[in-house]
Amino acid sequence: MPYRINKQKCIGCRICTMNCPGATKIGADGKAEIIDQKKLEACGGESVCPIGAIEREKQ
Repeated sequence: MPYRINKQKCIGCRICTMNCPGATKIGADGKAEIIDQKKLEACGGESVCPIGAIEREKQ
């Protein structure tokens, strides 16, 4: 199941980019964007973001 960024929770702190380089980036809006789902999964998925802005998509 893929991950998504909850833009309402994301504060643009960049901790996700430090915790898992190459899986996320900061977009033009100053919020995180996922660029590699598999790498994010390998780094720990939701746990990469300390404030809970990375969530699993519900199907």
